[in-house]
Amino acid sequence: MKLHSSPTSPYVRKVRVLLLETGLDDQVEQVNQAVTPTSPNPEVNADNPLGKVPALHTDDGLSLYDSPVVCEYLDSLHDSARMFPPAGKPRWQALCRQALGDGLLDAAILGRYETSLRPSEMLWPDWMDAQMLKIERSLDAIQAQAGDLGETVDIGTISLACALGYLDFRYGDNDWRASRPALAAWYDRFSQRPAMRATMAPDGDPLQR
Repeated sequence: MKLHSSPTSPYVRKVRVLLLETGLDDQVEQVNQAVTPTSPNPEVNADNPLGKVPALHTDDGLSLYDSPVVCEYLDSLHDSARMFPPAGKPRWQALCRQALGDGLLDAAILGRYETSLRPSEMLWPDWMDAQMLKIERSLDAIQAQAGDLGETVDIGTISLACALGYLDFRYGDNDWRASRPALAAWYDRFSQRPAMRATMAPDGDPLQR
């Protein structure tokens, strides 16, 4: 299998963490691609018409995207504990946490594009403020359930951790930990997992996610 990847994409990081946690890492070739909203990549476009990473080309010829779909497909290929709980309350909690983490990332990336790609004379402060409010509300919601996260490792907690890691990477001036001690404590523990440490984003192209 081939994974269209980027070392700075938090959505790709979700996939990479899942691969490591499930022991599938050696079954997927990760091909780093230069992808920005204003620079289409023909190789990525061939497997994802949206032009985004991650996109997975499977051994049987499927082209799968985006990160929730890629992650759930990969989770069907191993015999270890499932990252997507199969049924009941644990499944819906995991999926909702994935949606919350991905939504936080959506707002953070839109805000980043606003400040790093849009010409300065065209900046829209109200738009940026709206994205930051989404981030703050999301963080407050995760803080409220931090005590229930415990040692759970599933697609929900992976998504939340990758979102928080992205804030540290791209929004270092935003001290989200200051008023959220329970969340900070949980993330500090989770981020020490080998899969999280192995997938930390390097300093890269400032225009990439």
